[in-house]
Amino acid sequence: MNTTPSTPTTDDTEKKAAAGTAPAPDLTKKAGPAEDAVPGAVAPGVTPSDVTEMDVAATDAAAEDGLEVDLEPDPYAEAEAAAAAGVGTGAAAVVSAGLGVISLSGAWTGRVAAERETLLGQIKTSGGGSAAQQISEIYGDAWHTTALVNGLFALLALLVGVFVLVRPAFGTPSLRPQAGWVRSVAFAGVALGVLGVLISVGMYLDLFVALPSAAGG
Repeated sequence: MNTTPSTPTTDDTEKKAAAGTAPAPDLTKKAGPAEDAVPGAVAPGVTPSDVTEMDVAATDAAAEDGLEVDLEPDPYAEAEAAAAAGVGTGAAAVVSAGLGVISLSGAWTGRVAAERETLLGQIKTSGGGSAAQQISEIYGDAWHTTALVNGLFALLALLVGVFVLVRPAFGTPSLRPQAGWVRSVAFAGVALGVLGVLISVGMYLDLFVALPSAAGG
């Protein structure tokens, strides 16, 4: 007589588990889709600030290892660099205009140099000399020295103004164009410098006012 094998019941399973003969659960079974870790999720007990600090530490470690790290440019740093460059060129433009004004109005250094030449001429002609020699030593040398000093100031104004105008074409290109008032002041310095150079050359060569003649003419 054949007997059908009996199916283990729940009670039998429980008894085997209690006796230690039930199979152990498979711990190597992979978690299902619902149990998978979510990308970008923060582990329990970790705050966003901790995540930021870890990212910064990883970036520093990569930089120390010689790896290239793509970082976004800081707009505030670029703005500060542009402002610093604008301050320098603006100051240079004002200096150029000031030097141009000094070259036309005369500097105290020119007056001191002219007085020195006058004193030297008086010393040279104190022992006697012709009228033409006295005019040349006392008046002519002082006049030419004043023209020379004013011409130097005019030349400096011209060079500084040209430097300000051509500065954007050299060095690191800037995202912001040169301020309009800077270019205007620089152009004014260049114009005053050119005018001062022409006037100084004319004074030095006695083109505008000739030296007095010995005859009084």
